[in-house]
Amino acid sequence: MTVWLRRLLTPVVVAAALIGVFFLVRGEGPKVVEAFAHADAVPLIVASVVANVAGLVLAVHAWRALIPGDHPIRGLRAAKIYFLGQLSKYVPGRVWGVITHVAHGREAGVPGAQMTSAYVLSLALTLLTGAAVGLVAAPAALPGHWMWLCPPALYFLAGIVRPALITRPVTAAARLVKRPVVPPPDGAVRKAVLLAIASWTASGLHLWFLLLAVGAPPWAGLGAAVGGFALATVISSLALIVPDGWGVRELTLTAALSTVLPGGLAAAAAIASRLVCVVAELTSSAVVLAWSRARTAKSAKSAGSAQSAGPAGSARTARTTPFASATPAPDPLSFPATLVAPLTRTAPMGEEARVHP
Repeated sequence: MTVWLRRLLTPVVVAAALIGVFFLVRGEGPKVVEAFAHADAVPLIVASVVANVAGLVLAVHAWRALIPGDHPIRGLRAAKIYFLGQLSKYVPGRVWGVITHVAHGREAGVPGAQMTSAYVLSLALTLLTGAAVGLVAAPAALPGHWMWLCPPALYFLAGIVRPALITRPVTAAARLVKRPVVPPPDGAVRKAVLLAIASWTASGLHLWFLLLAVGAPPWAGLGAAVGGFALATVISSLALIVPDGWGVRELTLTAALSTVLPGGLAAAAAIASRLVCVVAELTSSAVVLAWSRARTAKSAKSAGSAQSAGPAGSARTARTTPFASATPAPDPLSFPATLVAPLTRTAPMGEEARVHP
């Protein structure tokens, strides 16, 4: 395929998908406006944004769990690298995310090979856990046939108990393309999987709040929202020629939501979901980058002041603040990871410790 044809294919696919969504919404335009224009929808829309931000924070920790713990990428620094990689997804192709992670990881002292391994494994686990969470929408979408989905669900549960069942196919595929990936210890993979599931669940709740705003049945809408969003996001992620799956996700999500809403309202909810996700991602990225820049400037200013004060000033500072370095300030971004830590510890002398010394 020539370069000009690839460049032409992307806008054509996006335009075709958006036109399809437009025709679905057009017939029920007044209902769509009325559904989101009432006062009761405002707190639900705010809750939708908050839920999506929570999903992003959990996703940061799921990715961070796959980086060796002896490197200083955690908290705010991890969030900065992750959100910069998130912004790169609006450009066609996956290479920009890898480049972003490797470049900023090297600045933090992490070798490029380890950052690449973490990125590839994170992408694979994200798609796998998204597909697993997507099974939640199966009973409504496949009435009478959902039992066929039990084998993949059981395999996924077995993978949580024995993470090698998940990582071995990924490492084998990476070797085939001559991009070897070094899997982290089983405890780290298990932690990443649990955090990724929590991330998908929180992210799916944002769509549930939107469905409540347009009058969908609460309990039936919950499964369609969480499972449908995860499945639509996974499918759109595989459309590499479309930036962030624009159009593809909306069509897939509309089909999933049609089990609980009329076609026009389902398409409107899918479009509203896209807007909420963009607002949450851009706002979170802006806050993290501004926070990181402010902390860097503060650290540089403190270092400059200490250097200009000389040894006497440093000693005086140490005397006046004897416990300043004993208890570092807690990082609010590190809280979610502590919730799953007891579930992912491995025995120090067990088999996993011998396999991954």
